Amino acid sequence: MRTRTRTGRSVVIGVDSSTQSTKAAAVDAATGELLAVGRAPHTVTGTGGARESDPGEWWTALVTAVRAAVRDAGVPAATVTGIAVAGQQHGLVALGPDGRPLRPALLWNDTRSAPEAAALAAALGGPESWLERTGSVPVAAVTAAKWQWLRAHEPAHAAATTAVRLPHDHLTERLTGHAVTDPGDASGTCWYGAGAGAGGGAGTEEGAGAGVEAGSATEAGAGTEAGPGTGTGAVRGGGYDPEILDLLGLDPALLPDVAPSGATRVGTLTAAAAEALGLPRTVVVAAGTGDNMAAAVGLGLGGAGLLDHPVVSLGTSGTVFAATRTRPAAPGLAGFAATDGTYLPLGCTLNCTLAVDRFAALLGLDREDTAPGGDAGVVVLPYLDGERTPDLPHAAGLVTGLRHTTDPRAVLGAAYEGAAFTVLRALDGLLAACGLDLTDPAVRDRPLRLIGGGARGRAWTDTVRRLSGRPLVVPAAEELVALGAAALAAAAVTGEDPVTLARSWGTGEGELLPPLARSTETWDRIAGVLTAASPELLS
Repeated sequence: MRTRTRTGRSVVIGVDSSTQSTKAAAVDAATGELLAVGRAPHTVTGTGGARESDPGEWWTALVTAVRAAVRDAGVPAATVTGIAVAGQQHGLVALGPDGRPLRPALLWNDTRSAPEAAALAAALGGPESWLERTGSVPVAAVTAAKWQWLRAHEPAHAAATTAVRLPHDHLTERLTGHAVTDPGDASGTCWYGAGAGAGGGAGTEEGAGAGVEAGSATEAGAGTEAGPGTGTGAVRGGGYDPEILDLLGLDPALLPDVAPSGATRVGTLTAAAAEALGLPRTVVVAAGTGDNMAAAVGLGLGGAGLLDHPVVSLGTSGTVFAATRTRPAAPGLAGFAATDGTYLPLGCTLNCTLAVDRFAALLGLDREDTAPGGDAGVVVLPYLDGERTPDLPHAAGLVTGLRHTTDPRAVLGAAYEGAAFTVLRALDGLLAACGLDLTDPAVRDRPLRLIGGGARGRAWTDTVRRLSGRPLVVPAAEELVALGAAALAAAAVTGEDPVTLARSWGTGEGELLPPLARSTETWDRIAGVLTAASPELLS
């Protein structure tokens, strides 16, 4: 049942706490209308592979962004009924006895933990065992590798740690005083068991407001206090793999409880949080989730929505994912849980829009001033930062097929093609790992949902259409993570399914671009160069 305030409108806040900034979307809970978006920046520091941020700055940015969103929406604070946080995944927040961070958070893109990740991957029976246990093989990005790095390089901090949180967990705890995570974000740690992840994370079917009350590592001295008496529906230790925790020397008591979903009602705002945000203490707080999981909700992906519908995100990196009921276990894929009880396998490439923009700059061209490279026989593998999928960490960019008569626009077009080929190849691998037959017309002709900065560019959309042969849906909404978080908040208030809510709001809807004839000749030429060049010319 949808609730209304005394003023007749119910507003929910969806927070996207990303690597670089916080965005807070104020959304009409009944219609999904985006009323306003508040923003505040983050600072990322570090050299030589280090990437860190102060979790206190995340909180300050959240407060600033939420206040701005409510102000710009022009609604009374009393109309706000719910809030949820979606955060950057994998980061390690180590808290001390006073509930405050002992050091800056280690972010997902901090690569200093690569040796620890390799050592973990070789343990417990090797990569296949990790895939079976968690759905993923440890890499530098995952939280388990970062915890091992902390133990090895800052043992005093590791020994002093009394609570371990992910970025979104930490912010939810600042809001409510309760230490809770969800299956989606927990599945990126590599200490959460994938077998327990789908269907409720903690192996429970309890509703949003039921279950035991979560514990908290946040003391009153940290500026929060216990919220009004509210149950979380979370289960202590649910879903965590005890053998992995033993390998990591990580006491499960240091970890947050696992809520059944990101839409589980965690509690309401503490007095300190309500004062900071300028909102009533009655505002309901959902468990929240990771940013990828929230984007899936915003797109209407999940058990109550679209299953096995592929998404391609074109940003600095390229990302592919789909909500599915099948748990794939394939090297190179992150076997995430979705936040609603389904799975959200994800593949990632390192070189996408930024790499193509670099080629445009080298050629002195506008990024949209292109010609199809395949038509001119040019192939570019724009692996300027190494590559993750395929696994070529030491690769450099490669250009072949140049002639005296080659048009520079064809070289830029070939850079688009090389990047799009790499992303779409990763997508084919993901769909195959989900047990889908790529030759089945029902699978082959299913529209791609294209999101990210690249989805706004003609050259990108045309290239993806030519190489995939699929129709594209380009959602009109740009703040899909924040909108997905808003749907989680609304679901915590009303008890409705968040994916159903997001679909009723239409946040995943957009322009449908018809397919273009698939350029199999260009695809085969790029594939041939990749095969011939790997690994010698790309190492």
